[in-house]
Amino acid sequence: MDVNDLRVAVTVFSFVLFLGLVADTWNRRRKHEHDEAANLPFSGEQDVNEPRGEKS
Repeated sequence: MDVNDLRVAVTVFSFVLFLGLVADTWNRRRKHEHDEAANLPFSGEQDVNEPRGEKS
């Protein structure tokens, strides 16, 4: 076994991991979780008319 065999193994492993992540992302059973995660940046927004520092 030489260095090139190790490189091939790491490349194949990385590709399989990538395909697994793509399959997990496009899985319909996890859509609700992904939608919630996508809206996290907007969950702490304040009202435009509300003065800074005051939260309702």
